[in-house]
Amino acid sequence: MVKTREALREAHGLSRLAVVLRDSGDAITVQDLSGRTLAWNPGAARLYGWSEAEAMQMNVCDRIPQPLLENALAKLVQLSRAEVLQPYRTERLTKQGAVVEVSIISTALINEAGQMYAIATTERRVPSTTDVGRTHDDRQG
Repeated sequence: MVKTREALREAHGLSRLAVVLRDSGDAITVQDLSGRTLAWNPGAARLYGWSEAEAMQMNVCDRIPQPLLENALAKLVQLSRAEVLQPYRTERLTKQGAVVEVSIISTALINEAGQMYAIATTERRVPSTTDVGRTHDDRQG
């Protein structure tokens, strides 16, 4: 009986967490250490334009403008060392090829053995008039 109550309590907690992820206005994503997308909420679909099914076939590098890729990988190294990252602003690509400025909070996900196995991000578009209509190709030249 005690195990049943604990299982119900855990299931209820997971259900509440799922509602938060689904209903958040922010983009919430999870990537494994190779950058493969593991989770993509509706807020991410609204911000970037890719459906969850499309995003699950992508690598985070597909959403990072080429000139910013090295810096993004350096942040991954910082997280892998269990360094705390402050929220930061950067740019990401949308499905339509537009470059948008976003504020990102990255969190290392740590397993019971104390090893990082994934990165969760909360991403929010930074309002700006400079990114309207700009595409990734426009930034190259």
